[in-house]
Amino acid sequence: MALKVELKPGERFILGTAVITNGGQRSRLYIEGDIPILREKDILTPESADTPAKRIYLAVQVMYLDGETQARHDIYFELVNDVVRAAPSTLPYVDRINNQILTGFLYKALREAKALIEYEEELLEHAKFGGAAVRQHSPENEQPA
Repeated sequence: MALKVELKPGERFILGTAVITNGGQRSRLYIEGDIPILREKDILTPESADTPAKRIYLAVQVMYLDGETQARHDIYFELVNDVVRAAPSTLPYVDRINNQILTGFLYKALREAKALIEYEEELLEHAKFGGAAVRQHSPENEQPA
């Protein structure tokens, strides 16, 4: 079954190693085959990876687009270890990302990394303003993706 991608005018996406930009009208594409695809809203650049969780997302994104997970493991695990050491409450998020990587579901690992970014934002807000409780998640409380 083909993947349907609907694009806004001027919207970009990555298909494999190519960046594709839509023209001036809405478009609908049907893509068949097993190739990495990322919409513009899901693409993180090295310049925008300005927090530890975003750097983890970027590492997973590179693994997903390159298909070279082994070559990126050292960088990824260094980033993950730093985050868990600094904020042990991130461990359930990291575990879910790791499980998706180890089972070869890199797109799902990206979604889990996005959840880590959201949690990191909560932690930073909590640290900035104090007082407000930060949600605690465990893998048992999460719905599978």
